[in-house]
Amino acid sequence: MYRPRPMLSPPRSFTPFAVAFVVIITVGLLAMMAGLLIHFLAFDKKAYFYHSNFHILNVEYTEALNSPATHEYRTLSERIEAMITDAFRGSNLKSEFIRTHVVKLRKEGSGVVADVVMKFRSSKRNNRKVMKTRIQSVLRRLSSSGNLEIAPSNEITSLTDQDTENVLTQECGARPDLITLSEERIIGGKQAEPGDWPWQVSLQLNNVHHCGGALISNTWVLSAAHCFRSYPNPQYWTATFGVSTVSPRLRVRVRAILAHDGYSSVTRDNDIAVVQLDRPVAFSRNIHRVCLPAATQSIVPDSVAYVTGWGSLTYGGNAVTNLEQGEVRIISSEECNMPAGYGGSVLPGMLCAGMRSGAVDACQGDSGGPLVQEDTRRLWFVVGIVSWGYQCGLPNKPGVYTQVTAYRNWIKQQTGI
Repeated sequence: MYRPRPMLSPPRSFTPFAVAFVVIITVGLLAMMAGLLIHFLAFDKKAYFYHSNFHILNVEYTEALNSPATHEYRTLSERIEAMITDAFRGSNLKSEFIRTHVVKLRKEGSGVVADVVMKFRSSKRNNRKVMKTRIQSVLRRLSSSGNLEIAPSNEITSLTDQDTENVLTQECGARPDLITLSEERIIGGKQAEPGDWPWQVSLQLNNVHHCGGALISNTWVLSAAHCFRSYPNPQYWTATFGVSTVSPRLRVRVRAILAHDGYSSVTRDNDIAVVQLDRPVAFSRNIHRVCLPAATQSIVPDSVAYVTGWGSLTYGGNAVTNLEQGEVRIISSEECNMPAGYGGSVLPGMLCAGMRSGAVDACQGDSGGPLVQEDTRRLWFVVGIVSWGYQCGLPNKPGVYTQVTAYRNWIKQQTGI
């Protein structure tokens, strides 16, 4: 008997809902896998700091290597850092190595020893002892570069984050990116964050902010002479630290005020003073000193500088309570003294900085505060002291600062620094 072929079932098809469900599940699984991979590669890593000494065999120690402000100190430190960096970049530790920094150059016999901090980032599961052995293996291959001969110490010390902070804050001019040996240099908006400008001081008259200052040692603050012209008695003054003048991190009484004998309120010449604190300040991440420049340090026109303070944001306005920062440019005295500018009132011991169009400038309440610049090793130097200007932020009327390099010998005579 004839049997008809059974009819085939119609082909099955997925509904749009089922397709969407499968896609969502697939995307979710891929995202989960990517998240785990990112966590493993990035978040599973931790920063490790190490300290070691390097003997420079063919360089004789001189007084020029006593200060990070000198060309000799900067050049030798950069060469040492470059040698160490090149050694790790060319080794099996190249993916873990982040940065190195010469903290200090010191004398040993007639030679030079460099104290160096190195930063690495590796898996949290890595053995610190194994890591030290790998670092030592790379450093043993260091010998010479050009005409520089280096002999690394066999001793490498593992540092905690706090140890590293303690070491680097003893060095002048360190901002947060240097303290963490970060590769990024970030200076954000107008308002400063805690630790951004750790040398900034508020000099307060009867506990009210009156002028700014810059911490140059654990007992001395650099400021302007005109701040104390009417109020020379140190008993009325206190120094506060931190970004807020309302709730400072630290408050210290003032012991002595030494204003320049040659200060003139008419010409504003010699507008510089040093303030001695009643007790030493303990350096920390948020409070430590800025570097003083060498007397011969060059301040290049059109180079970037930063001015910080609690002064008013507009001419005739009130002082602010949170520290403000402004990026300005160095302006040559020749340009500053043009008829449209100050017409010859800017004297040799003065420095102009601002924007040719105005807008960014120091103002009332910023007096005595620092104008700072960063060098090639990310150390910050105070190059100017807020002194005077015509109103605030006007075109062709930049801020005029006391030029610190011109008074470097005077500062040393008064403070020993």
